[in-house]
Amino acid sequence: MSKLRDALERGDFVVTGEVAPPHGTDMSAMLASVDRLAPYCHAINVTDNQGATLHLSSLAASRAVLDAGSEPIFQQTCRDRNRLALQSDLLAAWTLGLENVLIVTGDDPRGGDHPRAKGVFDLDSTQLLEVARGMNGGVNMNGAALDGGCNFLLGAAAFPEAEPADIQLERALQKVEAGAQFFQTQAVMDVDVFAERAAVLREAGAKVIAGVLLLKSARVIKFINERLAGLMVPEHLAKRIGESMSPLDEAVELAIEQVAALRDVADGVHIMPLGADDALVRIVEGSGLG
Repeated sequence: MSKLRDALERGDFVVTGEVAPPHGTDMSAMLASVDRLAPYCHAINVTDNQGATLHLSSLAASRAVLDAGSEPIFQQTCRDRNRLALQSDLLAAWTLGLENVLIVTGDDPRGGDHPRAKGVFDLDSTQLLEVARGMNGGVNMNGAALDGGCNFLLGAAAFPEAEPADIQLERALQKVEAGAQFFQTQAVMDVDVFAERAAVLREAGAKVIAGVLLLKSARVIKFINERLAGLMVPEHLAKRIGESMSPLDEAVELAIEQVAALRDVADGVHIMPLGADDALVRIVEGSGLG
């Protein structure tokens, strides 16, 4: 059983991190990050062409993380593959020993480094969750029996602070109905709003792992506010980081405060350090989770 599944079923407050596969075949930098993060995380997301930019496949990189002795969360986007390829990759993932899957629809290719790429979107994330749940039960999308099934822990993304709230919540509940067992959320900026909406998902039976994004500089905050749909850093937080003599240290302190506030309203935190691996370690240790 995966450590992540085991911890969530025990009711532990979990910590997950994130790495990106390389833009090429040299995985040394990624694996160095994994070595740094793994002692502080129950599992580590391995992103799948994040931001619609070319990287080594999450499938190969996830297996490399597993071979290195750490637990990956294989990430699969619907953007780049049709239903045949998506199912084939899920079967491959299981045979490679990957037990955790995060299923997302994926960003528009026009925003990535291959803007002329055709987005497939044969299935959306909710539909693929339902397919994966069927594969856990031993059948493919058409209901035909598989020669050996799967038993994935199925995850999905949620956007608890995005508006309109009722539509966002309804979409998340549809994912629960389709098979999502846990959520990793977009970065939390307002814990009270998060708590209200996460409670609905937890009551529906899903675990909710709250996103904590390291706001490590004014430049990062500007990028978030201008480029990331559905996420806005509040003015008081932007001012706090922007006026600090040490923005990175201030961002770590802010993240520690956020983790403390989330302890009673979430099932864990998904810390996104934006490449500052040591900051994740400081956040976990500063929060007493190490």
